[in-house]
Amino acid sequence: MARNAANRPPLRLCIHRGPRHRFSLPAMPASPLPWSFPLVTGASSGFGVEFARQLAPSARALVLTARRAEALDTLADSLRRAHPNLLVHCLPCDLACPSERRALPDRCAALGFTPDLLVNNAGLGDYGSFAQANWNKLAQVLAVNVEALTHLTYLFVPLLGRHPASGLLNVSSLAGELPMPDFAVYSASKAYVTRLTEALRIEFRPRGISVAALCPGPSPTAFGQTAQRPGEVLPSADFARQSPERVVRCGLRALATGRPDSFPGAAVWWTSRLLRLLPAPLLRLILGLRPRQARPLSP
Repeated sequence: MARNAANRPPLRLCIHRGPRHRFSLPAMPASPLPWSFPLVTGASSGFGVEFARQLAPSARALVLTARRAEALDTLADSLRRAHPNLLVHCLPCDLACPSERRALPDRCAALGFTPDLLVNNAGLGDYGSFAQANWNKLAQVLAVNVEALTHLTYLFVPLLGRHPASGLLNVSSLAGELPMPDFAVYSASKAYVTRLTEALRIEFRPRGISVAALCPGPSPTAFGQTAQRPGEVLPSADFARQSPERVVRCGLRALATGRPDSFPGAAVWWTSRLLRLLPAPLLRLILGLRPRQARPLSP
C-alpha cells in the first residue's frame, strides 16, 4: 500500500505564470446538473449561450429566450447536433415589454414545458456620466435588469413550485456591491438583484426552490460593447477577468450545492469581501479618487 501511495501523483497547488497569475487546484470531474427543464433568458449571447451549453447535457428540454430570434436558432441548432435527444425551444421575446413577459408562461405551457430552473440572465448596462445619459437607454436598463427579472420570477415561481425541487439563479454583478460613478444605474440595479435574491432565498426555501445570485466581475463578452457610449471606454480590470465558461460553471455549482451566491475568481471574491467591510465614508473617498474614463460633463 505504501508503494501505491508513493506512486500516486501528489496534489499540487499550481501557479500559472503569465499576464494573469492564478492559483488553481486540479479540476474535479463534472457531475450531472440536477435540472431537467431549464429556462434561460438573454440566451442569444454571452453568459446566456454558455448557460445553455452547460445545462444541455443534463436537460431533457430547454427553453431559450432573447430578442434576437436568429441568434437563438443558431444556438439551438448547435445544441441539437451535440445532444440529439434534447428538445430545444426558442421563444423570442423582448423582456423590456410587459405584455411579452406575461405571455411567456402560456407559451411554455403550449409546449408542454414546465421549468424546474429559471436563469434570469438577461441584462443591460450603460457606462458614462448620469447627467449625459440618454433616458431611453437608462429606462431600458431598469426595465430589463430590475422590472423584467422581478416580473419573470413572479410569473414562474408557481411553475417552479410544481417540481419537488427546483432552482432560481439570478445573474447579478460584483458592481452591485458598490455605488459606481459613471455606472450608477447599472450598479444600483445589480444591488437590487442581489438583495432581492437574498430575500427570495429565505421565502422560497419552504417551497423547495433553491435560490442563488451569480455576481461576476469582468468577463470577455459583448456586454462591454453594448454598455459603453461612443467615445467612452469601460475601465479594464484584467486581473479579475474570468471566462464566461468559468463564470457560468461557478454559478450553476453554487445553486446546485445550496450556496447563496457566487463571486467567480479569487480577485472578485476577495474584492467583494473587502467592499462589505469598508466603512461607507472610506468607500466614497476611494471611489471619488479613482481614475474616471467617462467623459466629464461639458460646461
